[in-house]
Amino acid sequence: MKQPSLNLCFFWHMHQPDYRGSDGVMSMPWVFLHAIKDYYEMPWLLSLHKGLKATFNITPPLIEQLNLYNDPIENDYFLSLWDAHPSTLESKDREWLIKTCKSTQYETMIKPIAALDVLYHKTSLSDEELIDFEMLFMLTWCGNYLRQENTLVKALFQKEQGFTQSDKRELLNELTAFIATILPFYAKLQKEAVISLSTTPYNHPILPLLLDMNNAKQANEHTTIVENPISLRDDAIEQVERSIALYETTFGMKPTGFWPAEGAVDEESVAIYKERGLSWIATDEAILFRSLEDENRENLYKPYLFNGVTIGFRDHGLSDLIGFNYRFKTGHDASEHFMQVVEPIAHTQEEATLFVILDGENAWEFFENNAYDFFTALYTRFNRTSWCQTVTMDEVSKLDNAGELKQLASGSWIHGNFDTWSGHSEKNRAWELIYQTKRDIEHYQGEISDEVAEKIKFHFLASECSDWFWWYGDDHVTEFGLEFDALFREHLISIYQLLDIQAPSDLFEPIIKHKSAVSFLQKPHREIRPCIDGVNCSFFDWLGAGSIDESKLYSTMDRVRGPIEKIYYGHDDSTVFLAFEGDITILKRENIELQVVVEETAEVLMLPLHESSRSNKAHVAVGERLEVALLKPLFNDTRSFHLRLEIIEGKSIIQTMPGYGSLTVDLDENYAHNWFV
Repeated sequence: MKQPSLNLCFFWHMHQPDYRGSDGVMSMPWVFLHAIKDYYEMPWLLSLHKGLKATFNITPPLIEQLNLYNDPIENDYFLSLWDAHPSTLESKDREWLIKTCKSTQYETMIKPIAALDVLYHKTSLSDEELIDFEMLFMLTWCGNYLRQENTLVKALFQKEQGFTQSDKRELLNELTAFIATILPFYAKLQKEAVISLSTTPYNHPILPLLLDMNNAKQANEHTTIVENPISLRDDAIEQVERSIALYETTFGMKPTGFWPAEGAVDEESVAIYKERGLSWIATDEAILFRSLEDENRENLYKPYLFNGVTIGFRDHGLSDLIGFNYRFKTGHDASEHFMQVVEPIAHTQEEATLFVILDGENAWEFFENNAYDFFTALYTRFNRTSWCQTVTMDEVSKLDNAGELKQLASGSWIHGNFDTWSGHSEKNRAWELIYQTKRDIEHYQGEISDEVAEKIKFHFLASECSDWFWWYGDDHVTEFGLEFDALFREHLISIYQLLDIQAPSDLFEPIIKHKSAVSFLQKPHREIRPCIDGVNCSFFDWLGAGSIDESKLYSTMDRVRGPIEKIYYGHDDSTVFLAFEGDITILKRENIELQVVVEETAEVLMLPLHESSRSNKAHVAVGERLEVALLKPLFNDTRSFHLRLEIIEGKSIIQTMPGYGSLTVDLDENYAHNWFV
């Protein structure tokens, strides 16, 4: 009997938007913060486990902004405020600084540092308290590598208060020196064949939309595209060529492969990659299934060739397990679950190659210890597993078992279409402004120098970045939506200023009119006692309930959206009531269960969903929607607790709810502040 084997290709995508304004200064600090937490740490964790390999994608905006930290005060607006003494800050700058610091993930980053937790909850801070808050904020962003290996960081962690301006400057100098080692570390591991390195078109644009906006319509016939679109093919080619040049300057060689921004592909973009010497790319399984017109998952576990370019198609579900589900498990349990899900592939598929591709930075702040426990357990497990070996994309491109694609569907790794960047009125408005600016550039009659022409090109290419469109519309939310909106329009305004002509008034009007970062969540405002019957027949039954719109809970990464779109919740003195709406037909399958976890007590309750049921801990009704009553014996004497919910089919986690973490329940909340007569 042949020994089962599996090639596992881990592919980590490292990217930040270009935060530089017209003055070249980065307006937000996320490049710096992820640099001290993730960009070195991810390849370092891999390198600790001999024999393991992975692929990393580093985008041009990230490379260029990392290089700006040779002068952090001059090039990063946040750090210029952080470095200053609080007494010198204007009130608006002080408020923005505190807002940015408080945007840090609370449960896993703020709460574990007691002194930081105290300052986080204060409504106002003295100058001395703000210095402490700034220092503890920066320390909580320091990753495990720095906490374990850096003498200064280790020493500062022992000091909970009484920090000084001198401490701030010493830490900033230490961290900027550390950032300078990140890109050379990637180059070293690439030379040692521990990793493959790739990059992305220069400003992270959706290349198929630059080539032909009708690609959005082809990927989803219901999408409404902007009228009279312009082909930006020359820009698409320049985005690719500039990226190749920057990569060569940075790493001393040309790239062998690309991760197309957001996995966005079409046949023309693949031809552009091939013509410029690239041998491989990667994208999502949805593109493969549409290309084959067959969703047989056995087709997924091998590379494919299209037009002479090797393509790896990610297993979306397995990638999402890491990105979104495993933060709720211990490192050991998550690694064991992953191997249990992967092992059947090795046994049933001959010479299988599995592609797990996801964001390499944003997920880890939701894990305890920045996912150190998870990766340590997972990588240790790999080294003890005979039937699984890790491979790089460079190695995959040399395998001789690739399938052949006769056609390649256009789409991205978000639902297999381009709706994240086109279709909504806000997204289309951004494209209209780009096209308007392009026409004005082409019709300009004056003379400009080569230097000005280059600046105009820089701003126009930057306006094509996918990140601006991500935050337009109602599919993603962020506290910094207005800042992203302003950055996008500033690039186009700068072009008119360089041409010395009046910018259209439209460019000074925010595209985002009203956007709340908490629009997905409405908290309960009274007790409820609904009838649990699975029928949404009485408005008054659930009047006063809270609600969670799961469809809006997608921020820095997207995922396969589960069947549940909306959750209603509330309680009385002893019972928690939940109602779930969405594709309920999925929940009625024979082996579907709802797992309920009470975090404080570690109580786990499994509820079959294919039929209604009653026990001393829960009542379940499945009809036109799913309704659940969780009873007092489940909570024992606990009055305030957090619930986590998972829809499970066999060993597969279909959906984790709420998408933002856990549901807070306080059975003693009486809502008296909401009463009125």
